[in-house]
Amino acid sequence: MFAKQKGYRAGHDGYVSEITQFLDKFLEEHPEVIDEQNRGWHIFWDRDVDLGELKKADEDSVPAKPYYYS
Repeated sequence: MFAKQKGYRAGHDGYVSEITQFLDKFLEEHPEVIDEQNRGWHIFWDRDVDLGELKKADEDSVPAKPYYYS
């Protein structure tokens, strides 16, 4: 998911900033960080959607006024 293509460098003429060099080196030395990022992604974003509940919530909602403060 976060794997980079070997030999590819973003920027002009292959320039790589110091922070990018640091992050690349850090991720090479600490591959568990990428696993932890993936785990966090799955916790917060990969959820099963119950379409019945969504339909019920839509039917139970009260329509909002066109201008809220009137």
